[in-house]
Amino acid sequence: MVHPQTAPASSIDAREVAQFAALAETWWDPTGPMRPLHALNPVRVGYIRDQALARFGGETNSLRPLLGKQVLDIGCGGGLVAEPLARLGGQVTAIDAAAESIAVARTHAEEAGLKIDYRVTTAEDVLGEGKQFDIVTALEVVEHVADPAAFLATCAALVAPGGLLILSTLNRTPQAFGLAIVGAEYLLRLLPRGTHSWRKFRKPSELAGPLRASGLAVTDVSGLAFSPLTGEWSRSPSLAVNYILCAARPALA
Repeated sequence: MVHPQTAPASSIDAREVAQFAALAETWWDPTGPMRPLHALNPVRVGYIRDQALARFGGETNSLRPLLGKQVLDIGCGGGLVAEPLARLGGQVTAIDAAAESIAVARTHAEEAGLKIDYRVTTAEDVLGEGKQFDIVTALEVVEHVADPAAFLATCAALVAPGGLLILSTLNRTPQAFGLAIVGAEYLLRLLPRGTHSWRKFRKPSELAGPLRASGLAVTDVSGLAFSPLTGEWSRSPSLAVNYILCAARPALA
């Protein structure tokens, strides 16, 4: 546990929050605007599970490998990742700046019989409370914040000694522009137009630098690839478009 401290200025981008708030009622519709995230979810959750097992140990066939772990899901939206992490045994706190999304998430979790601490707040405010977590996730979030470097520093500060930070985002490459914006938003219409801004995409080195400066070490980076033929995602050696990254804080001596 860290001592309470004055939280950094919020990295929330009000326009981005409003955009997702307007889509709040569609979070759990697998055929709606969030369908790419529904398709992506199994590989994201599988990655988190694998990294947690590698870091903390446990049986690879365990149904609840996160049992006893304090988990923070930043930018949780309607709870697409928070719910499976809770099912895996995590004690999940899930936060989002959009009250509309949190309302949807709470209702869905209650109907599913899941206990998740949903809050309308920011990562900076949670840090100001002096809290740290064994696992911190911020998936498809960093490309939507106002100040990525400050946001990454906040995320890192929320990781307890020995804990993990897991981030996923899009690389700032021509391939990402062509597939994630032109293809997904304009041609295939998998996402609403304007969901992404290419200039906000981040190269892996632009995540690794601030994390290292905050005392974390990047332990794994994996590409995420979408197959238009099957409609499924898988891990990939290519980081050219989507990727997911794990960083760890050293344990106390």
